[in-house]
Amino acid sequence: MRLALYIWPWQDEMRTIAAQLGVSDAVCSLPAAGPGLPMAWDFGSLLVLRQRFADAGLDASVIEASPPMDSIRRGLPGAEAEFEQVAAMIQNMGAAGYRIWCYNWMAGFNWLRTSTTTRARGGALVSSYDHALLRDAPPALAEPVPEERLWDTYAAFVERIVPVAEAANVKLALHPDDPPLSPIRGVGRIFRSVDAFERALALSPSAHHGITFCQGNFRLMTDDIPGAVRRFGATGRVHFVHFRDVRGTPERFEETFHDDGPTDMLSAMAAYREIGFGGPMRPDHVPALAGEPNEPVGYTLRGRLYAVGYMRGLMEATQNRSV
Repeated sequence: MRLALYIWPWQDEMRTIAAQLGVSDAVCSLPAAGPGLPMAWDFGSLLVLRQRFADAGLDASVIEASPPMDSIRRGLPGAEAEFEQVAAMIQNMGAAGYRIWCYNWMAGFNWLRTSTTTRARGGALVSSYDHALLRDAPPALAEPVPEERLWDTYAAFVERIVPVAEAANVKLALHPDDPPLSPIRGVGRIFRSVDAFERALALSPSAHHGITFCQGNFRLMTDDIPGAVRRFGATGRVHFVHFRDVRGTPERFEETFHDDGPTDMLSAMAAYREIGFGGPMRPDHVPALAGEPNEPVGYTLRGRLYAVGYMRGLMEATQNRSV
């Protein structure tokens, strides 16, 4: 297993800290991404970004961002132009040495929370979601997005994009919907159950067509995280892991410290070891600790330092003894 951190391109100090912590892999947004700056996915920009991490002692193995894709997801005019951009990005990723693309199929908006100031252990701040607060929310889009349309557009996307990924030697890692709940403000969500991920993988037998096993989302789908790890690990298509935990239900949940949630994290780590997972694994959605601003939400420095230390301990424990 390879310990990773999500690091924005402009976070020079975080690159240095990550290397000092023994982190091996960097998970990147697209270069030039930042306040008021456009994203870039041309070969030159991706290559320079990867070398920036290499010079700091990190292997930039994952891109966790994408060009615009909402027309593809929703089956709207403009989908063809978006597909060409996504295909070009994957080709450039492969040429520049990136190995994994983490993407999602959330139409209209990405991951969603209703609070970013929920109190956790010792007053640390975490994000949370309460679906009841959206009961009277207006529709998020002008037209509803039915689940059937999302399945149709996803199947078409897989048929076209998997050959591109195979040729570029880039693994595709589908992320769950967050929250795994449908609909939200009139927008359907389809990747919200273990069975849905089985259906997704059945669309192509390619080893390049796989998943991001985001533990927090899967925890809301099943009480047996180690079992789900083994289930998907048997396919050989768990390409990337978000190591985190939540407490609650899809309708109402909150993030937790990595060692303070309902999941047996040692057994989860042992399951990754058992399936022979050798890809990047990063902490996700950490609490904000005292003395630092709660931004970016879920990606504060002190919370991630704690998470990395905890994860390294679990990795060592599962390597050196039976659990």
